[in-house]
Amino acid sequence: MAKPRRFSVFSLSFLDIMSCGFGAVVLIFLIINHATERDFKEINRDQLAEIRMLDYEVQQGEKDRAELQQQLDELKRQTDERDQSLAAIVDDIARKRQDLDDLEATSLAEVSSIEALKADIETREKELDRLRALEQAAEGDNARSFVGEGDRQYLTGLSVAGRHIVIAVDVSASMLDDTIVNVIRRRNMKPDAQRSAPKWRRTIRTVEWLASQVPLDSDFQMIAFNTEAASVLPDSNNAWLPVSDTDNLDRAINALEKRLPTNGTSLERLADVLATMSPLPDNVYLITDSLPTQGLSEPRRATISGRDRLKLFNDAARKMPRGVRVNVIMFPMEGDPLSAAAFWNLARTSGGAYISPSRDWP
Repeated sequence: MAKPRRFSVFSLSFLDIMSCGFGAVVLIFLIINHATERDFKEINRDQLAEIRMLDYEVQQGEKDRAELQQQLDELKRQTDERDQSLAAIVDDIARKRQDLDDLEATSLAEVSSIEALKADIETREKELDRLRALEQAAEGDNARSFVGEGDRQYLTGLSVAGRHIVIAVDVSASMLDDTIVNVIRRRNMKPDAQRSAPKWRRTIRTVEWLASQVPLDSDFQMIAFNTEAASVLPDSNNAWLPVSDTDNLDRAINALEKRLPTNGTSLERLADVLATMSPLPDNVYLITDSLPTQGLSEPRRATISGRDRLKLFNDAARKMPRGVRVNVIMFPMEGDPLSAAAFWNLARTSGGAYISPSRDWP
């Protein structure tokens, strides 16, 4: 009799069971992994879109920031320009206020000067007869003769005397005419036309008159000054020349007639030349028309204010040698109201005379 077969779970194929289990696990894994990958891709897509949006916003923000920075820089530049313009306007207002104060002070000084000049004229009128007699008595001792037309060579009260005499002539461009417009117009003319300018011819006649009054026993020097100052006779080297040798006066006047009035005016240059002369002059006869426009150096600007010109004059006046009488013959220039009082004060303080003759003198 056959033995009964025992039932056992291990009688099933172990490999079949393991295969079924493994297949179930793989199926579950595939299902779960697919869902996870889909969720990841969806999440990743949303984040990428958000990142791109943020990048765009960053780029747009950078562009806006650059534009705002440019606008800010432009506003700063405009602000700086306006600040500079405001500062310039403030400075200009201050200068104009100072000029106004100077003009007011000068007006008061001119009133006092006019009163003093009136008193001086009255005093000189009293001496008129005596001076006429002296002039007639000394006529035979003059180095040169000067003949006026009609009554034009009238007596001025300006006495030419001294052992050492300097005739200083302003040869700047302003000596071409009495107005700025005409000075500019004549400055552009031909040399012969410039030498024929009425104001310059008047200056030459004034020098001739002074030369005719110089005593024969004195020495003289004729100095022309504009931006430089030197004798009209270069070979004299600023040395004293005897008046007794009439050729010296003739050569000096001829040399002056050949000059062309040019450039600006430096009274300080003239003061330096006078200070180096040995011995110092007794009298300086200064023929000019306006305040100086520069000192020893060239101006930095093309224009100069009346206050600055007066300062240049005061600097030159302080350098004038002590004890030298400065006699001023003034041919007033348009647009220079401060010059009359300034040169009058220079003549007064040095013991000299100041005259502003009429157009038909001498």
